[in-house]
Amino acid sequence: MKNLTTTLLVIGGGPAGYVCGIRAAQLGVPTILVEGTKLGGTCLNIGCIPSKAMIHAAEEFEKARHWANNSANTPTLGIKVATPSIDIAQTVKWKDGIVQRLTGGVGALLKKNGAQVIEGWATVLDGKTVEVKTAQEVYRIACQHLVIATGSVPTELPFMPFGGAVISSTEALSPAKLPKKLVVVGAGYIGLELGMAYRKLGCEVAVVEATERVLPAYDEELTRPVLAALKKQGVVLHLGCSVQGMAETGQALRVRTANADEFALPADQVLVAVGRKAKTEGFGLENLRLDMAGRAIKVDDQCRTSMRDVWAIGD
Repeated sequence: MKNLTTTLLVIGGGPAGYVCGIRAAQLGVPTILVEGTKLGGTCLNIGCIPSKAMIHAAEEFEKARHWANNSANTPTLGIKVATPSIDIAQTVKWKDGIVQRLTGGVGALLKKNGAQVIEGWATVLDGKTVEVKTAQEVYRIACQHLVIATGSVPTELPFMPFGGAVISSTEALSPAKLPKKLVVVGAGYIGLELGMAYRKLGCEVAVVEATERVLPAYDEELTRPVLAALKKQGVVLHLGCSVQGMAETGQALRVRTANADEFALPADQVLVAVGRKAKTEGFGLENLRLDMAGRAIKVDDQCRTSMRDVWAIGD
């Protein structure tokens, strides 16, 4: 085991953690940042950036299909276009290239400003000590200030855990192949963004939402253009319906209406997009016995937790 000492230790390399690490290093504070997977966090790796890239690819594919359909209907021009197809593996590779360029920039900024990055999984032992396991060795890091920036994870339905045909937004952004029929559980912005992208890629898409309208967290008047776009694209909406779980065959989703009627919705894949929750498990947070605000860490207006010199930032 290798022992290290630093003034500031940041757990998590997402938009909160890496900005904190860069700024602290710029101010001359000895800083170590620990990240378990890739710098950039959810936003850069499996969230905002890759989703917009996939949406862009889906829109370009839709334009190609539209042109092919229109040209087939105008034979007098003498233009014939074959039915477009998409190589989803190449699309994912292109998307990953964009992500890698951005995350590489984050790493370069941390290094340029003097912050040390350790790629490994942290376990909090107490408010001043963290153990980090990397692929090569184990570090015991003593720090004066500890910043928890572990971000969030997709919310899992207890009766329908992720795995097999049930996927989260993470898997939806890196498909090995496109499903013929996709059912999206949740009509929030994550579910609708990905659902519309998959529809433009040629998949049959249905959305199941427990409330009576899409984007329930937003003003109804603002959601009307979204609703119109969904209907125009041919996305089938099942509003005011609850999910009961997968059918025994594993090829359909059991859905219950407000009238307690049940039906099976055919699905090759089910994307569960019912929200995200703070990542507060799996790294020894319970050893600090911090005050909590529900499932999140309770902080004041300066992001201080209930323990001195321990801070929590980000999602």
